[in-house]
Amino acid sequence: MWLIVHLLIITGLSVRVLLRPHRDPASRVAWILFIMALPYVGALTYLMLGEVRPNKGQARKRAHENALPPITNLAPIPHLPALNLPGFSIGQSISGFKPVGGNTGHLLDDSNTTIDTMVLDIDAAQEHVHLLFYIWLADNNGRKVVDALIRAARRGVTCRVIVDDLGSRNFIRSEHWTAMHRAGVQLARAQPIGNVMVRILKGRVDVRNHRKIVVIDNRITYCGSQNCADPEFAIKAKYAPWIDAVIRFEGPIARQNQALFLTDWLACTSEDCRELAQHPMTPAETGFAAQVIGTGPENHYSATPELFATLMFSARKELVITTPYYVPDDFMQAALCGSARRGVATSIILPARNDSWFVGAASRSHYSELLEAGVSIHEYTGGLLHAKTLTVDGEVTLIGSANMDRRSFELNYENNILFHDKNLTQAIRCRQDEYIAQSKPVTQADVTSWSLPHQLRNNTMAILSPLL
Repeated sequence: MWLIVHLLIITGLSVRVLLRPHRDPASRVAWILFIMALPYVGALTYLMLGEVRPNKGQARKRAHENALPPITNLAPIPHLPALNLPGFSIGQSISGFKPVGGNTGHLLDDSNTTIDTMVLDIDAAQEHVHLLFYIWLADNNGRKVVDALIRAARRGVTCRVIVDDLGSRNFIRSEHWTAMHRAGVQLARAQPIGNVMVRILKGRVDVRNHRKIVVIDNRITYCGSQNCADPEFAIKAKYAPWIDAVIRFEGPIARQNQALFLTDWLACTSEDCRELAQHPMTPAETGFAAQVIGTGPENHYSATPELFATLMFSARKELVITTPYYVPDDFMQAALCGSARRGVATSIILPARNDSWFVGAASRSHYSELLEAGVSIHEYTGGLLHAKTLTVDGEVTLIGSANMDRRSFELNYENNILFHDKNLTQAIRCRQDEYIAQSKPVTQADVTSWSLPHQLRNNTMAILSPLL
């Protein structure tokens, strides 16, 4: 009887893995081997982590969200070079937003400056303040934003806040969450966990809303990697400081981030406020082209890798990437190597010390191939480099919340802004060069000198990466 149950578990789940749509072969093989090696642990793990099954109610809401009418009263789209059009076309295919002109932007100096600038904008808000963060900590910066929201709500500004139920779990239980509620700030929890066993039946517990969105009065928006927290990041202080990059934008691009925020608000609260994104606005006469790209598990399979790869393929002179987590699929690894092999000066900057040993090891398993192709690898030593930026030929930039790992590709809700502007891209390039100046270059000799246990650990983590 035990043998029959044993075989049924292995066979049933293996067939389920094979029949699951939109799963790459490496992931299928990894899961089947895991289930065969540890049938009972493997079965439980697969049910918890093996499939992305969005809540049906939210899936219906998000399907309805995709019917959002085009945002009107926007500035005409400036001319975009032919080489850059495919990236914006892929972006539009993912979340439906066309590139819009008339935007301005400013790269903020550091994490503390970002929060201080955000607080000034909240204090100046006249109509509404919308904030979404994956992680919100009750530290110095976190409390600054809480106090600003309470002040805004008390003077009659509509304030809506979304935080991820897992990433901000301690903040939700804190006195600050209660204080905002009492002051009239409208609060929502994204991807609520509730009863873990019930949640497992509905889908993966670790499908999270990883977005960072700020929209103020329909005209100002922020986009980047920063959570609402101090750079000292108390919950993982030993890796501090957290190094982030955030841009403050003004113009029509704020309407697209507004629409993205309000679709999340609808999914969390069932309150439909999406008409706010349609309010009339005065088109700007000058400004650059930009586009919001929101991704999540309901997007078509491989949407995010397609975006990154298309931008890599568009590079003709230079490609520079910063990301804290590099766990690519084969397609993305090949695209990055291909950029270097065709003569593009290709650089990637990663943290020397990663807060996830699993991700750090998996990332390093790809170093040898990247170096052989001619990619320059830099490991940042000044803290945990958390900035997610990609620049192409000094003209185009992608910035936002998405990492270059399987979690951002397939599981998390992410937001990015793609823009074409030489001046603002140059500011990002200068910031990337500052990161490189605080990094140690990785050579093929370094990789070759790694001990066999070190190499074994890295390659084992790479094999396991499709499971997560």
